[in-house]
Amino acid sequence: MPLRLALLLLITGLAGCVSSGHEHPLQTGKGRDEARVAYVQLGLGYLQQGMSEQAKVPLKKALELDGDDADANAALALVFQAQAEPELADGYFKKALAARPDDPRLLNNYGSFLFAQKRYEQAADYFQRASVDTLYPERSRVFENLGVTAVRLGQREDARRHLEKALHLNARQPRALLEMAELSYEDRHYVPARDYYERFSLLSGQNARSLLLGVRLATVHEERDTAARFGQQLERLYPGTPEYQQYLSEQ
Repeated sequence: MPLRLALLLLITGLAGCVSSGHEHPLQTGKGRDEARVAYVQLGLGYLQQGMSEQAKVPLKKALELDGDDADANAALALVFQAQAEPELADGYFKKALAARPDDPRLLNNYGSFLFAQKRYEQAADYFQRASVDTLYPERSRVFENLGVTAVRLGQREDARRHLEKALHLNARQPRALLEMAELSYEDRHYVPARDYYERFSLLSGQNARSLLLGVRLATVHEERDTAARFGQQLERLYPGTPEYQQYLSEQ
């Protein structure tokens, strides 16, 4: 693994300095920073591979070097979120934001955590704060998150406005396209609904929700074969879902 190799080289370098009698890098600010960054990267590497237990070891070492480090605390928040320990995750997110309160990545990640906890109003607040940074390269995702959160809060006009903004920033966002397709269908704007849906289908595989919407749009446009095909996929792939039960009730 490249990250493990990078950390091994760093540790080897530290040991070499000690044995050669040179100043130990961990006694300098620069050396401690480099070690901390390496530990955080190793922890994130483990987490990305689904190895959350292993991720804690280097992240703990990073915090031993700097207990207030935003990146280490944020990484541990993601670890505990992955391990379904929301109280611990919440605490580490707050520590990270205490160090960098205006960081759009941290704000967006914490908002996503709050959304997953169904704390939608709080999530919307953090997404809104993240959206302020016009140079944030993932700003389209922030507006997508704002739009989806507004849907959950029943704020349909806000949802449409945020999702349209997200798609202006990045037109290739399947989640935003599906949300817009569903909003348009519910508003009986069937032509734009199908346009959004077709754009979604070009970018993403189907899920239970999108297949149900596909059936509904095909039915509205009197495309019986297409409606039947989507219905068969829904039955075959997602027979135990609420979407399939809804499909049966509409037949």
